[in-house]
Amino acid sequence: MIVLASASAARRAMLERAGVSFAIEVAAIDEQSVKDSFKAETGNPARAAEALAALKAIRVSARHSGALVIGADQMLDCDGTWYDKPADRAEARSQLQSLRGRNHRLTSAVVVVRDGQTLWHHTEAAHLTMRRFSDAFLDDYLTQAGEAVLGSVGAYQLEGLGVQLMMQVTGDHFTILGLPLLPLLDFLRENGELIP
Repeated sequence: MIVLASASAARRAMLERAGVSFAIEVAAIDEQSVKDSFKAETGNPARAAEALAALKAIRVSARHSGALVIGADQMLDCDGTWYDKPADRAEARSQLQSLRGRNHRLTSAVVVVRDGQTLWHHTEAAHLTMRRFSDAFLDDYLTQAGEAVLGSVGAYQLEGLGVQLMMQVTGDHFTILGLPLLPLLDFLRENGELIP
């Protein structure tokens, strides 16, 4: 049995499209306190993403004996500033204005746990450059994207209208969506969860 310890619709869709059978159980954790701790201690967003992914998987694993539990998390950082999902349209607008014309990094981590023990983990980063879009475009984008801007760090979804914000993208597509899918599928095949 495989359990995805994530509320992310994008992660769920990636696994479903890849033909993986799984259940979903969201882990209730205080993500902000973990991020704050790692920012103060290391300033390393990749380490924060790894810790959050592991914490989610371990928490859910306690309720699913013998299951492989997948935890995942993603961090966006731009010149030392860490971004979270925007709380509202005004915050989404502010995030996009601050990222406009700049490079940023999306780091996605995935951890697989069984019975509270980490079996495997993988972390990968992608680099994106937003173009210098106009305020008129920004307002139109926010109107067209609607509530979707609240569902992703940086207030964009590259698989949708958010691609129009970008000038350059370097890195794995699945990592950008929030899950290093190809390495995860390899792990699942190697462990008999998928047909090799």
